[in-house]
Order: sequence, then C-alpha cells, then structure tokens
Amino acid sequence: MTITTGSRTQRAYDLDRAHVFHSWSAQAALDPIVITGAAGSYVFNDDGGRWLDFASQLVNTNIGHQHPRVVAAIQQQAAELCTIAPQHANEARGEAASRIAARAPAGLDTVFFTNGGADANEHATRMARLHTSRRKVLSAYRSYHGGTTTAVNLTGDPRRWPNDHGADGIVHFFAPFLYRSHFHAADEAQEGERALAHLEEVVRFEGPHTVAAIVLETIPGTAGIMVPPDGYLAGVRELCDRYGIMLVLDEVMAGFGRTGAWFAFDHWGVTPDLITFAKGVNSGYVPLGGVVISDAIAATFADRVYPGGLTYSGHPLACAAAVATIDAMADEGVVEHAEHIGRTVLGPGLRDLAERHRSVGEVRGLGVFWAIELVRDRDTREPLAPYGGSSPAMAEVVAACLERGLLPFANFNRIHAVPPCNVSEGEVREGLAILDEALDVADAHTE
Repeated sequence: MTITTGSRTQRAYDLDRAHVFHSWSAQAALDPIVITGAAGSYVFNDDGGRWLDFASQLVNTNIGHQHPRVVAAIQQQAAELCTIAPQHANEARGEAASRIAARAPAGLDTVFFTNGGADANEHATRMARLHTSRRKVLSAYRSYHGGTTTAVNLTGDPRRWPNDHGADGIVHFFAPFLYRSHFHAADEAQEGERALAHLEEVVRFEGPHTVAAIVLETIPGTAGIMVPPDGYLAGVRELCDRYGIMLVLDEVMAGFGRTGAWFAFDHWGVTPDLITFAKGVNSGYVPLGGVVISDAIAATFADRVYPGGLTYSGHPLACAAAVATIDAMADEGVVEHAEHIGRTVLGPGLRDLAERHRSVGEVRGLGVFWAIELVRDRDTREPLAPYGGSSPAMAEVVAACLERGLLPFANFNRIHAVPPCNVSEGEVREGLAILDEALDVADAHTE
C-alpha cells in the first residue's frame, strides 16, 4: 500500500525506523506494516490499510481487538489505582488469581504472576528445581518457551542456537509429530507409544534422580501446532509420577480458549504440577503471565522463602484486564464458540484447501489453532522453506495474503490460521478465500 506523506501512518513508520529496535530481526531489512487502530478481528491504519488478523498478533488477542468490556476495565482500574508493589494485597490481583485458579484442575489453587510467558517458564522451572532439589529439566525439540535465559534454553527451535551455552541442565527430546516422525511410526497411536518410550529412555539415561521437571507445550504453538496423540500426555504424567518428576505444561499460547477449551490439557484430562500462562489470559491488552502452582509445590514455600519476584508481578491494570477478559469469555461463550468454529468452519475449510492445493502437505489443529504445512513435494514432504529459515516462495505467499487483506502468521514453511477466538463464521470464510488465492502462489513452487 502507499503511505501518504505527512500522515499519521507515515510519522509512525518514520519514528519506528529511526528509533525502534525490533525483536528476532535483522534491523536493516525491516519494512514493518503500520497499525494505528484495530477492532474485533481487524487491524488498520490511517492510510487505508485494513487486514483481517488471522495471526491474532502473536496468537494472543483471543478476545479480539478493543473488546469494550476489557477496555472499560482498564480505564476504571487506571482511575482507581494504576500500580501497586507486589508485596501488597490488591483486589484486581486477587480477583484475577481466583478466576484463573477456578479454571485449573483441582489441587492447583495458587497463582504467581509474571509479566509474560518467558518469565512464567523461568519461574516454573525454578520452582520445580527447588521443590525437588534436582537440577535437570527435559524439554522437547520443536518447542518455544521464551527468550529469557532459562526459557530460551528450554526452547527447542532455532532461536535457541545463538543463545544456548549448554550449561543450564536442560536436555531435549523428541515429542510426537507423525507428519515428520522421528520414530518411523505408521499412525498416531504408534507415534505416541514410541515417543513415550523414547522419553523414558532419555530419563533413564540422564538419571531419574537428577531430573526436576519435564516441560512441554501442551500443543506446541510457534513450532507447528502439533496436537499430541491421545494417551501421550497421560503417559508423560505417569512417567513423571513414577520418577518423582514435576510436569510443567506451557499453556502460554494454547490456553484461555485457543483450542476450544480453557486449557488445552482439558482435552485429555491431564493434571500438571505447574501451568504457565500469558497471552490469552487478557488478550495481551496489558502484559501479564503467570504460573498456576500445585498445592504440594506451594507448600514447599509456606515456611521457606521463594527466591524470586518481579516489580510488576500482578500489576493491577493487567489483572483488571484479565478479570474482564475471563468474565467476558465466560458470559459470551467464547471458548465454546472457538470449539464450534474449529470443528464446523475453520477445520473443514482448511482440509478442503489441502485437498485442492498440491503445496499443502498437512493441516492440523483444534479450535482456532491451526497450521498449514507447505511443501514443494507431497511425496518427499520437502518443506517450502528450510527448518529454521524462510524462502522466496514463502515470502511470496505472505505477500499474497497481505495484498488481499489478510494478516497471516508465518513460520518457516508454515502458515498458521489463528484468528481470535470470537471470530465470526463470515470472517473465517473471508480468510479462507484469501488463503485459497495465496496457496495458488505456493502451488507454483511445487514439483
């Protein structure tokens, strides 16, 4: 699109390029889209740009943009009390913690608030280590847990490589992913069984008495939205129980309605020892994350000082936004709506695209949490972009989406379809129609 000289959009762009340092980017190559406003499932700017947000930004605007109840709650809290130190009790913090705990399994009644998902995983790991008096933590390849030191070492994707010093007691293993199986499995059941056998072997070789925790994204997000086979998470739970290992389930991206359940692990009835969350808890309107703590781990710190904290832990503006978000989602049936959309519109629509486009190797997901795996060759499954990188072909697909008014989430050789949980059926169909045209571009790069 053309930016009007002297417009608000132009000024925002110029200020960004002059002064803003962007994450995960080579700065000189950046040409960011300017967003000056948003509403519901759309973002826009003052120069006529308007896009259907099929990325939910970074898969966090679960309740959509500018939801009036959440905006009003932030405004009201700001008028009453903008900030307070974490050592004081505060109504917004207590109300947010009670609502989060109410949606966690029985026996997880305590919430430690952080500023986001990375520090939630940092603190969950610290809690598990202190509780067990063990050091090692196991996490999966094809995962992302955050950009801080411990979280990025837990991470199993290439963003870890420049930051990994291999000295933090973290060991990686292969989680189930049938489409690119490490275990040469024939079906989902076999993939799950072999992945569990592999994980137990890693535990045994590392020494069970040295392992504090297994950390898993319940459904990996940025790494590819690989829904685990039935029985896998229950098997990991049993393995942890057998060896006294804490199970940490990372629900930062998958939680709060994204999969059509309050927490993704609800689909399998598994209870972790620690739950990490962020993003959808208040749709990212004000930064917030946290750890839901089992009663057993909380008891460890009843008379023992927990050596950790943050200046903004349980920030009242963020917590007020969480209360309003959770209440609005419950009152408006947003979680149930996400399940319905995935089952009846988004999932079937993506599967239809897969049948008609030879560049689609697989689609997979739940609720409003889906990945489209793009390949050059369906038989060999050669990806349209290499693991850990992009390609001109993927750049063309993303550009085709943007030109047609769709803001996509792209990573390596995948496009993720992750609209807000309250996206309408019509908006999903609009997004699918644009993806249909963009996949024609991908098809041109197939063999």
